[in-house]
Amino acid sequence: MSAIEVRDLRKEYTFKARNPNKGWLGNFFAPDTKSVVAVNDVSFSINQGETVAFIGPNGAGKSTTIKMLTGILHPTSGSVRVLGLSPQEDRIALVRRIGAVFGQRSQLLFNLPITDTFDLVSKVYGIDKAAAKKQKERLIELFDLGKFLDQPVRKLSLGQRMRAEVATSLLHTPEILFLDEPSIGLDVVAKLSLRQNLTRANQDLGTTIFLTSHDAGDIESVCARTIVVNTGSIVYDGATADLKRQYLKRKVVTMHHAGGTERVEVDTAETPIADVLTKMLKDFDVEDIAVEDPPLEEVISDIYTHARPR
Repeated sequence: MSAIEVRDLRKEYTFKARNPNKGWLGNFFAPDTKSVVAVNDVSFSINQGETVAFIGPNGAGKSTTIKMLTGILHPTSGSVRVLGLSPQEDRIALVRRIGAVFGQRSQLLFNLPITDTFDLVSKVYGIDKAAAKKQKERLIELFDLGKFLDQPVRKLSLGQRMRAEVATSLLHTPEILFLDEPSIGLDVVAKLSLRQNLTRANQDLGTTIFLTSHDAGDIESVCARTIVVNTGSIVYDGATADLKRQYLKRKVVTMHHAGGTERVEVDTAETPIADVLTKMLKDFDVEDIAVEDPPLEEVISDIYTHARPR
């Protein structure tokens, strides 16, 4: 069964625009209107239990799409079904079955410990006391919250708060978790911990993950599938591991030899990597050699620059 079904989704914003040729009276009584297409006939399907990155440059339509999937915005045209429900018509029923984490907005009670937020969220969702206690204990263990469980949220590090944010969003056992830039501002250690927690939530709880992020590490570590949008349209939808193979035909070869280290970038569309390795082994006394793909950041940048909508 599909967790998310999107067909020909479109969102167009119309706004009043000042016309310098009209003067202030003309602009006040008869302003011109302009429109901007934020999401342009997007279609995709996500199965239950998938981990999907939904990425693109600023202004590509990511946040607008998430807001339509969660029922915050109404589409101009097209259809959306999340867990078989219409986010716009069945929003109350849907919010009981989904969770959301926004990197720059908190649902935690700032001056109170995490346990107080857990208790409040349990009551908001009408969770049975025994079930809430069991789920809370499970999440405390899963996200390793025990060491700072009774501290006021304001005393926690950003990494600790984000772990608590994700745990809180899973308290009512949602089937889908939407995350918008969850690792923003985190240091390397905190990012690693958050990624591991999200992977465990998917594997242990079966939660479908729908993630937006500008951090390539989030995408590679958490999401098996990536959907790339640019100027409101999908330009790639496939396995995260295939991104590099499909969009960049380059390899980075690093060779250590008696005289030092050589590092070269090879365009495999023009020169087979085997020919490069053969020449290196012939010309140098090689001690070690490694062939790597370019960083995912380069792949994504290349997609944004050159890829066209499907």
